[in-house]
Amino acid sequence: MKKGDVIDLIKYHYEHREPEFRDKAVNVARYFDVNGDHQLAEYIMGLMNPSGCFFPQCEELGPGLVAVKPDSSPLPLPVAVMNDLKGVINAVGRGVGINKFLFVGAPGTGKTESSKHVARLLGRQMLQADFSSLVDSRLGQTAKNIVALFNEISRLPFPERHVILFDEIDTIALDRINRNDVREMGRVTSAFFKSLEAVPAKTVIIATTNLFSELDRALIRRFDAVIDFDRYSPEDKIEVGEAVLDSFMKQFKNIARDTRLFRKILKTSGNIPNPGELKNLIRTSLAFSDASDPYDYLKRIMKGLSGGKIPSLSDLHDMGFTVREMEILTGISKSSVSRELKEDPQ
Repeated sequence: MKKGDVIDLIKYHYEHREPEFRDKAVNVARYFDVNGDHQLAEYIMGLMNPSGCFFPQCEELGPGLVAVKPDSSPLPLPVAVMNDLKGVINAVGRGVGINKFLFVGAPGTGKTESSKHVARLLGRQMLQADFSSLVDSRLGQTAKNIVALFNEISRLPFPERHVILFDEIDTIALDRINRNDVREMGRVTSAFFKSLEAVPAKTVIIATTNLFSELDRALIRRFDAVIDFDRYSPEDKIEVGEAVLDSFMKQFKNIARDTRLFRKILKTSGNIPNPGELKNLIRTSLAFSDASDPYDYLKRIMKGLSGGKIPSLSDLHDMGFTVREMEILTGISKSSVSRELKEDPQ
């Protein structure tokens, strides 16, 4: 941060130039955030808006938009996806009118969480479209609600300060041709992508979907870039699992760390869940674990990945688990494990 930034902040404050003061404060917060001091960045934003909303306009939002609090929790992503997100931030920062992005991928791949992090790194307030207030059973009303929502977005006083999130956009924009009620869905989807074209260039739009193949092609063409989140290799998922486990373990006492065994459990599971599901499995396994058994969470993770039960000793042996690891996972002593394996007819 330059000395001039401090001088400008003081000058704007004493000259009662509120818009300039806020813009400078956001830039200062963004500087600290980009350089790794996320807590200081959030503290600065919190001082400006104790309510948790970046900008005062958020209190005046209509029924179609909901303010979303910034998220600074760890977000492990594959390198390819992370590079694409950096590209999104770079494109917006260059101010050349690239402002509409579609995040696609299976549930639990980090689309929504990534959009929150993009907003935070841009120093913008995220506002989410409330689909519950848009979808209406009355003929033609949903399309009218969508037009009203985009009118609300266009009236935001400072478009360069917002990211608008359309989470699970397939709720209102599926393929018009493949729907039972073609006319009604056509009205809704057409209203959406026509309104999308009229969004101010400084307002960033991020939409997410689990059903990319079912989206209307004309709508997809309205987005400047499509970011594919279905690019996790098994090793990527294991690294995500490690990062999640490390972040959660700080909250629990009497938990024994065994990274090697944890990685082996994931690697031998056959089908490692996507990060969202994996995060829930790790969190619940830690939360429900027996406080008297420091390795109980590993047993629970193993069960969660193996149909609710620990594999037999012979199966664990075939998977490459050591006698000590089998003792941890089954509760059977090492001597008994060794004896049973010797007696196994295999």
